Amino acid sequence: MSVIVAGGGMAGAACAAELAKNGIDVTLIDRHDYTQFQPLLYQVATSQLPAEDIARPLARMFRDRAQVTVVTGEVTAIDVDTRTVTTDTGTFGPADQLVLAAGSQANFFGVPGAAEHAFPLYTVRDAELLRRHLRDRLRELSKPDSDGALTVVICGGGATGVEIAGALAELFRALRDDGKLVGQATVRLVELGKVLLAPFTDRSHHYALGKLTTMGVDVTFGVAVSSVDIDSATLSDGSTVATDTVIWAGGISGASLVALTGITPGRGGRLDVSADLTVPGHPDVFAIGDVANVPDPAGGTFPQLGSVAQQSGAWVGKNIRALRDGKTPAPFHYHDKGIMAMIGRNAAVAEVGRHRHQLEGPFAFAAWLGLHGALLSGFHEKGDALMNWADDYIHHARAADLELEESVGRIAWSDDASDRPNLEL
Repeated sequence: MSVIVAGGGMAGAACAAELAKNGIDVTLIDRHDYTQFQPLLYQVATSQLPAEDIARPLARMFRDRAQVTVVTGEVTAIDVDTRTVTTDTGTFGPADQLVLAAGSQANFFGVPGAAEHAFPLYTVRDAELLRRHLRDRLRELSKPDSDGALTVVICGGGATGVEIAGALAELFRALRDDGKLVGQATVRLVELGKVLLAPFTDRSHHYALGKLTTMGVDVTFGVAVSSVDIDSATLSDGSTVATDTVIWAGGISGASLVALTGITPGRGGRLDVSADLTVPGHPDVFAIGDVANVPDPAGGTFPQLGSVAQQSGAWVGKNIRALRDGKTPAPFHYHDKGIMAMIGRNAAVAEVGRHRHQLEGPFAFAAWLGLHGALLSGFHEKGDALMNWADDYIHHARAADLELEESVGRIAWSDDASDRPNLEL
C-alpha cells in the first residue's frame, strides 16, 4: 500500500508520521522543505522567536522513517481519480490513497489593494517579511533626529489579531522605555464584529479588550478595512489612516491546491469531507486540516485550529491503516483540549476542555507557554523556544534589542545543514 500526502504542515506531517509508524509507504509533498508551527508565527514577526524554531526540516523530521519519501516541489496538477500528483519536479502516483493537507491561505475578501499591500500572517515567509519590514521602520524611528511615526493597523480581532497586537504593543513599549524609540509607534486594531476573540466567552472578550487597551492598543469595533494603498488604509466608516503597515488577520480560505482537484469547494474555499474525513465520491481521497471543512457532532464544522489539524492528520493515518487491514474507516473524533490566546506578559486567556473551564492572567500565560512549547516539533526547537521565552521574560527589552540589532537569538545546535530549513525569501 502506498499513500501520497500533499502538504507537509501540521496535518500532513502528523498523517505521514502515523502512516510510517504502521509500515505504510508515504510520499510527502510540500512546496517548502519544512513543516511550520503556525500558532507561533506572530512571535517570529515580533522577534520573540527565530523562524528556525517553528520551522522544522521535513527531511530531518523523518530521517529515521525509511517509509517516508519527502519531495520538495510546487503542486501543479492533481488527479483525484487516479490519486496522482504532479509537481514542478515530476509526477507521483498512482497511489492507493491520496491525502490533501495543503493548509490555508489569506482570504482578502476582495478588498482592493489588500493582497498587494497588506501583510498576512499565515506562513513563515509572511512572518519574516513582516519582521523585516518592522525592523526597517523601527530603525528609522530610532534615529536621534527622527520625527516620523508608525501606525500599525491590524484587520481582525481573532486570536491572530489579538496576539500580534499585544506583541507589537509590548515591543514598542520596550523600545520607548529603553530610550531607543524616538518617533511615534502605535497599534490600531479594527474588528467588524462586536467583540475580540469571538469563539471565546464574554469573560474572555472583556479581559482581552481591557488588557489590550491598557497596553495602548486602539481597538475599534464595527469597522473593517475597505481598501489598502501603499501608504494608507481606508476603513469602512470612510476614514483614512496614514500607514504603510496593515496586518491582515481577517480570515483564511483553503489553499490554492483546492482548485487543482476539480472538486467544487465548500464554505471558505475548503473541501467538504465526510465524518471519516474522506472526500464525498472519492473513498480513497482524504482532506485534513485547514484545507477541509471537518464536520463536528453538532452539525457544524470544527474551527481551523492547530489541534484539529494534528488530530485529523493522525486520524486519517489510522483510517488508512484500517483500510489496509480490511476494516471500515471510523468517523473522526476530536479531543477538545480547549482554546487559548496570548495577549502579553502575564496576560492570556484559556478556556480548557469541553466545558470551557476558564483561566486568565498569569496562570493562562503559563499554560499557553507550556502547551505551545510541548506542541513544537523537535527537541531542539522545544528547548530553544523555552530558553528564548525565559530570557524574554527576565529581560524585558530582549525582543526589542533583537529587532534593532538583527541577532537571530538561536542556539547553534548543529553544523549539519539538515538541521536548518531553507527560509530564503
